Amino acid sequence: MDRKVLLIEDEPNIIEAISFILSRDGWEVKTHSNGHDAMDAVRARKPDLVILDVMLPGKSGFDILQEIRADAVLGATPVLMLTARGQLKDRELAEKSGVSRYMTKPFANADVLEAVRSMVGS
Repeated sequence: MDRKVLLIEDEPNIIEAISFILSRDGWEVKTHSNGHDAMDAVRARKPDLVILDVMLPGKSGFDILQEIRADAVLGATPVLMLTARGQLKDRELAEKSGVSRYMTKPFANADVLEAVRSMVGS
């Protein structure tokens, strides 16, 4: 089974770290680095899971999450929000917008891997 994840993140070192740990676990990892046309990437790639940063150039992760949830085809796609914004109001906004799971940076590689596995049932 090909397991596909779309990582929407603009920090190269985070992209590299997450791509490495997930690829090693058998995931096909695609990346996208801006919010402006992130929904085009989600629609084109139809991932099993989206890992989404909040602070992106062009559009916030909160807005992208709301667009994913409003999409008839992609609305049920699990979304892991991975962000440096750890304040309670940010977590509450993510939950209100329909996030599947919310994690703050810095993160442990094992925690990201566990979260991804649990969200997709692998």
